[in-house]
Amino acid sequence: MHRPPFTASHLAAALIVAACMQPALAFAAGAVGFDEVRRGFRSSDTAVLDRNGELLQRVRTDASVRRGQWIALADVSPALRMAMVLSEDRRFYEHSGIDWRAVSSAAWANLWNTRTRGASTITMQLSGLLDEDLRRANSGRSFTQKIGQTVAAAQLERNWRKDQILEAYLNTVPFRGEIVGIDALSRTLFGKAPSGLDVREAAVAAALVRAPNAKPAIVAQRACEVMRAMEPGQKIDCDAIDMFTSAAVQRRAFDANEGIAPHAARRVLKELGDAGEAPTAQPTAARQPAPKEAAVRTTLRAPLQRFALDALQRHLKELRGRHVEDGALVVLDNASGEVLAWVGSSGPLSQAAEVDAVTALRQPGSTLKPLLYAQAIAERRLTAASLIDDSSAQINTASGLYIPQNYDRQFKGPVSARTALAASLNVPAVRTLVMVSPESFARQLRAAGLPLRESGDYYGYSLALGSAEVSLLSLTNAYRMLANGGRYGTTTLTARMPTPAPAASAKAKPAESPAPLIVDPATAFIVGDILSDANARTRTFGLDSILSTRFWTAVKTGTSKDMRDNWAVGWSQRYTVGVWVGNASGASMWDVSGTSGAAPVWAEVMRFLHAREPSRAPRPPAGLVEARVAFGPGADGNPLEASRSEWFLQGTEQPLFALDTGAGTPANTAAARITAPVDGTIIALDPDIPPLHQRVRFESEGRGVQWRIDGKHFARGNSAQWLPWPGRHVIELVDATGKVVDQRRLEVRGAGVVAKNSR
Repeated sequence: MHRPPFTASHLAAALIVAACMQPALAFAAGAVGFDEVRRGFRSSDTAVLDRNGELLQRVRTDASVRRGQWIALADVSPALRMAMVLSEDRRFYEHSGIDWRAVSSAAWANLWNTRTRGASTITMQLSGLLDEDLRRANSGRSFTQKIGQTVAAAQLERNWRKDQILEAYLNTVPFRGEIVGIDALSRTLFGKAPSGLDVREAAVAAALVRAPNAKPAIVAQRACEVMRAMEPGQKIDCDAIDMFTSAAVQRRAFDANEGIAPHAARRVLKELGDAGEAPTAQPTAARQPAPKEAAVRTTLRAPLQRFALDALQRHLKELRGRHVEDGALVVLDNASGEVLAWVGSSGPLSQAAEVDAVTALRQPGSTLKPLLYAQAIAERRLTAASLIDDSSAQINTASGLYIPQNYDRQFKGPVSARTALAASLNVPAVRTLVMVSPESFARQLRAAGLPLRESGDYYGYSLALGSAEVSLLSLTNAYRMLANGGRYGTTTLTARMPTPAPAASAKAKPAESPAPLIVDPATAFIVGDILSDANARTRTFGLDSILSTRFWTAVKTGTSKDMRDNWAVGWSQRYTVGVWVGNASGASMWDVSGTSGAAPVWAEVMRFLHAREPSRAPRPPAGLVEARVAFGPGADGNPLEASRSEWFLQGTEQPLFALDTGAGTPANTAAARITAPVDGTIIALDPDIPPLHQRVRFESEGRGVQWRIDGKHFARGNSAQWLPWPGRHVIELVDATGKVVDQRRLEVRGAGVVAKNSR
């Protein structure tokens, strides 16, 4: 059915009816106060703040609308205020909510069927914006809504000042599409704050109010009219305005998810959402009381976050030619577990910047070794001075023979546990896991906050070399456990408001239970002492290592299989820092080691943290004994390691560590026999290790022995290293007289080098 237009005469009749019915009407828009409207205003994004209230990140939390911050009228450019009044309500400062001259003009225009601006004032429009019942539908406002809008406008004018009405209008009026309010419009279309809008930008903004979703040409035409009203007598270049408007309405310069901590921001908002908590309200500074902004205060430090992000990006640019584009970093406060920095990716350098590598699961490589040695020392299977054989190991497993290799494909012979851990030797770590067992070590890792997906037996002995997947956050927190004397604590990213002290009469709350003790303090101290020992790590990292700092730190690097992941995790007296470098896609890096990948970033962040803050070595806890130790001779007759002062768990100390017959020094009286490999061994060649770098070590007892493979002479002496090739083989031990005294049969499976190159 055709509905006649709502004319000025209809409005006059409505006012008469409204005047009679006013005592019975209670429109919310007219009754609400200005301060209440400002307090109820909510941005479409949430401000994520650091511990001191500095803005870190804005995160879009309302996808239905794009609304910025509430802008005080004094912070809106004079040009925009003028443009809005001239465009929407020329006599705004003269009327009391209803422009009777405009009503009269609208009535005459309706009588003669001519177009005019209409009689709706800014106050009337605001009443429709504030009250859901008065909001304009697609088909226009109903007769009843017009009555309510008129009454509400009159109430607003009685209760509010003109500047309050204009301020609320500018902050709540829709402009274009999802954009509501002058802050979102200014930042989205013009890339600046509302205080900086010039005459041309103000004219376009005012034109959008009249036709929010009109074509750019129509908006430009209206903007040209507004500019003529703003600058009477001036020549206005409407063609230039048309070009400017077309470009402006297509811009999306305002990114609500802007800042320096996107991953931390999403994490903290998710934690609050999972806990059912809403973002807290933080007051913003202004000349007058301002609306509260949806904000979350984190434990992060903005200067540290900014430095960590810059350091990571700068270092990754230096590695650009080595096929590495991603990285992550986290800094924890040792005492509280507060996250002080959280860099989830390298940002624009990454092809997967949305992936949060702080929580992503990756293989940690050798960074699990400190936890392994801690368990072995705590169980008194090892001391820091115990000798472990770094030689070719052949470990029978259900899936075949496991032959671990060191990073440099070389073996160091018998070394102390201190050297093995500090220099990150793989074979001694695997031998240590044989003592502890994979399943027991897996339980220890879970207790330290590393939630392994599978059982220890699933990973097998490769668990010593980091074959399980962990996150950077959980791994760094496990190191923080060592820094705290073996006590485990959770991390926190959301700052908690301090709770007031209870009144004297209040009932005291029960004390919180202490953090669980995962590793005894004495063992944690020994492991930290090893990881801080620059001399102990020289066999792998040299004397001038990036890991050495001018202040006390304990650190461990790690590289996963095929150089997919590179880590550096360590702690100082107050902080624990974890860094990961790699590719989110899992692609291998090119020639990136622990000291060239993550370690430089770790060292730089540590220097920043301790630029003005000392870091001293921890005091030894109870249960430790410091004793002088010496080491017996090796095969060359020289001491295996220099004598030194060493830390022991009480009761495990001894003055001399030397090889025995079971550790590689054969007795001259022993009968000649093969001690390794065992008969029937199946050797599975590792496809990820070049065949020329894989060796099988033969061991024997007896004097003057020689080795033969498949009937052909191979080597002399009690030990030999053989480059395997696929097939079945017979290994024979021959004495000085040429008699075969022992033999072993073995099979090599997998792709290898041809036989002629192997001999």
